[in-house]
Amino acid sequence: MYDALKPIKPRKIYEEIIDQVKQLIAEGVLNPGDKLISEKELAEKLQVGRSAVREAFRALEAMGILEIRPGEGTFVRRVEPQALINVLSLVLMMDRDTTEELMELRKILEVESAGLAALRHTPEELAQMEEALAQMEADIKAGDLGEKADWKFHYAIAEATHNSLLVELMNTIAGTMQRVLRTARMQLYMTPGTPQRLLNEHKAIFLAIKEGRDQDARRAMFDHLDKVEKGLRI
Repeated sequence: MYDALKPIKPRKIYEEIIDQVKQLIAEGVLNPGDKLISEKELAEKLQVGRSAVREAFRALEAMGILEIRPGEGTFVRRVEPQALINVLSLVLMMDRDTTEELMELRKILEVESAGLAALRHTPEELAQMEEALAQMEADIKAGDLGEKADWKFHYAIAEATHNSLLVELMNTIAGTMQRVLRTARMQLYMTPGTPQRLLNEHKAIFLAIKEGRDQDARRAMFDHLDKVEKGLRI
């Protein structure tokens, strides 16, 4: 019942400052290009030491959120898409225990991707998906895990969205995703009938995309990812 509870860790002052600055940006109080008040002023308002504010500013700069200009001050950075991709890549490299987070990210990215692919795919992209499905089927017969064909199928869907940023995000998580896919399949395959069930789920996604049924494609993708996520928790 209480398995989901996690130990509460004490937070450092600079982490609290980071959260407050990020909240001001999220609420639109601070916008890209805005200059922040000085370290001294912020320290006085928050009733903390200047060293904590300085550490928070440096961390926010490393995240690509703030820009510190010597002699001018600290500004909210105008975030470019590539900067977001670089940060995501860094997080994935630093944290190898990302299975749960990756499954959440996949739902965010791939459910909508399936819907867009249903509306935008080309015959060539459908052929790539079919090729991946055929490889999955061959892998099942050979007793292989088939994680490479699995990745190829999902990547083909991303390409069929014709959204270059989405494809680049998929490339960013490629290494981590293939590792997780292999681990997931090793665990899921312990349940009889799972290989064929996974193949059928992929076929349902493909059919909805092929027939241009975008809502059905989204639903099929969500159901597939949700079942995989639940299977990994058992």
